[in-house]
Amino acid sequence: MESKIRVGVLFGGKSAEHEVSLQSAKNVVEAMDREKYEVVLIGIGKDGRWHASDASPRLTARDGAAAIALNPEGSQVALVPRGERGELVDLEAQRRRKLPELDVVFPVLHGPMGEDGTVQGLLKLVNVPFVGAGVLGSAVGMDKDVMKRLLREAGIPTPEFLVFRRADGRPDAENVTQVLGMPCFVKPANLGSSVGITKAHDAAEFDAAVDTAFAYDRKIIVETAIEGREIECSVLGNDEPIASVPGEILPQHEFYSYEAKYLDESGAGLEIPANLPEDLTREVQRVAVQTYQVLCCEGMARVDCFVQEDGAVLVNEINTIPGFTRISMYPKLWESSGICYTELIDRLIQLALDRHAEEKKLKTSFGNT
Repeated sequence: MESKIRVGVLFGGKSAEHEVSLQSAKNVVEAMDREKYEVVLIGIGKDGRWHASDASPRLTARDGAAAIALNPEGSQVALVPRGERGELVDLEAQRRRKLPELDVVFPVLHGPMGEDGTVQGLLKLVNVPFVGAGVLGSAVGMDKDVMKRLLREAGIPTPEFLVFRRADGRPDAENVTQVLGMPCFVKPANLGSSVGITKAHDAAEFDAAVDTAFAYDRKIIVETAIEGREIECSVLGNDEPIASVPGEILPQHEFYSYEAKYLDESGAGLEIPANLPEDLTREVQRVAVQTYQVLCCEGMARVDCFVQEDGAVLVNEINTIPGFTRISMYPKLWESSGICYTELIDRLIQLALDRHAEEKKLKTSFGNT
């Protein structure tokens, strides 16, 4: 009988998207085939401490939705480089205790310190396979400024934008209006789940939006407001990625805010698949895959677009660890495309193992040494 694959599910995180991660992790854990996988829960607290437990996930109610609860009574652990494969070490045992070896890690982390290449770099250092984009794809996918400049360089249309750093002083609403018009969106450059995003309609709202965005990041991005349908497309794969059917977000709020995504059950409608002509569906899928490849992504990502009345497709952003909550688009789009949630988890884990196997073939020394 084949032994089970031991999967470390990494969730929580030192991020403003911590609570979203708890909800996503619950869904991922529940969807895993326990005949194939042994799950080790690794929760990261907002203080940055890691706690591990191989027990069944405890659930808690957060904002009306069930989520995995961090287990502060679980062993405080660290993942350290040692030998061929890194070790998960119990830091609280009287003598540091090596925990069971992880075959693969599934990061279910959103935002900085989890989705931005930091955790991916750690996992690379300790030589543990992991689901999702690598260091580079994660970093450029998280930073909206760098992401949009790469898209522009590749000829992929994206909304006009300006970038401001705290050290540059406050941006002037009148100057921004001359370039981008009003209304506009003000966003932290490195955050997701619509945290810290404001739609500003005038100078007073713009100034307040700048304060909000700078509370989360030292760099902010201001985008022109686009009139168009909000279309999302899921992408899956390493060297030969494939795209799902597109889906449409139908916000009931003024825009697809954090509240609309996670707090208000009636905050947005989802139309899956999106009601698009066949040629426009293919164009959205093509642009999604091109975006995925230009931004050096692997494993999975969700590409968010605007489709304008004339059929033009503009890429808004990419999410390299898309939400896996009960209302998240990434798994729903694949389910509509013929890949159920459990099979999707299987594919993501296999993609991680395949990439790691390919990377092991690379030479790490020069000459005969």
